[in-house]
Amino acid sequence: MFPSTAVGCSPLTRSSLRGAVSAPSAREAAAYALSLSLSRSRPGAAGSWSTSGRHSDSSFAAAMSAPAKASGALRSVDYEVFGRVQGVCFRMYTEQEAKKLGVVGWVKNTSQGTVTGQVQGPEEKVNEMKSWLSKVGSPSSRIDKTSFSNEKEISKLDFSDFNTRY
Repeated sequence: MFPSTAVGCSPLTRSSLRGAVSAPSAREAAAYALSLSLSRSRPGAAGSWSTSGRHSDSSFAAAMSAPAKASGALRSVDYEVFGRVQGVCFRMYTEQEAKKLGVVGWVKNTSQGTVTGQVQGPEEKVNEMKSWLSKVGSPSSRIDKTSFSNEKEISKLDFSDFNTRY
C-alpha cells in the first residue's frame, strides 16, 4: 500500500499501519455503492486512468461528484504545514487519512522543511482534512502552523485519488 522506500518511516511503522483504517460504515458503503451504480448507468462513465494521477471522467471522480453535488459543493484547497513534519511519516499518514475520508489530491515535502499539497472533495470532508492537517498529523509530528490558500468551489475533481509526490 505504501512505498517501501518511504524516507524516515521504518518497516515496523508501516506494517503497524496495516488494518489501522477502519472499514466504512454501512451508510458510507451504501452511498458509495449507490454512486457507483449511478455512474455506471451513464454511457462512457467507466473513464480512463493515467499514471499522472489525473483523471479523465473516471468512475471514481464521477462517484465522488454525484454525492457531493447532492450534499453540497466540491471544494479545493492548497495547504502548507509547518513544524516537525519531515522525517516523521507525515506524508504517509496524510495519504492514509485522505483515503479514509475519501478526498483526492496530493502531498509532498518541500526544500524549506514543510509539507505542502492540495485537497479536493465534498466541503465537509475537505474541512475534516483541514482539521486533521492543523491538529493531528502523524504521531511523531509537531504541527506549529498550517496555512491554507486558494480555497475555492470547483465543479469537478482534478484528481482521481490521493497520492504522495516526490
